[in-house]
Amino acid sequence: MIIAHQKKDENIIEYILYMWQVEDLARAYNLDMKEIDKNIISQYKQPDDVMVQIKEWWENLVAMMKTEKIEKSGHLQVITNTINDVNRLHLELLNKPGEAAYQHAYNSVASLLKEFDKKSENRFKNDVEAAITAIYSAFMLKLQGKDLTEGTDDAVKRFSKWLALLAKKYKEELEMKE
Repeated sequence: MIIAHQKKDENIIEYILYMWQVEDLARAYNLDMKEIDKNIISQYKQPDDVMVQIKEWWENLVAMMKTEKIEKSGHLQVITNTINDVNRLHLELLNKPGEAAYQHAYNSVASLLKEFDKKSENRFKNDVEAAITAIYSAFMLKLQGKDLTEGTDDAVKRFSKWLALLAKKYKEELEMKE
């Protein structure tokens, strides 16, 4: 909860990746709050009032996952909506005069995104989702002790660089609205 809020404020892409990890972590404990409490929540070293908030956050997350029937796979609708909002900004930046640096950054990864989407049987709704999935998949492979090919590693680094710029633009847009 604490990390999620911090990441959401600082870097929307890191927030999405973090939330995907949290979803997978909840699934690893079969969405069982007793197990999540014992193995995750109890590890936090926070004052009692914060611990209550953390537990409530996990309970709400698990309840949403059950309600949305994503116990085995998939992502929370709120996270999908966030990805779609980031993609909305991406599309606006592609057509906005004065955003040549952003457009160049995207164009440098566009062919890699198309290739990844094709290899993934065109299952992504947009380029932002495809890039985040590529990064998350690479992270999961590394956790499993598997090596990435040089090409995959390079693509993931390039996706990360592009998404970092997009996250910065997203944060700037939010700050302008405040």
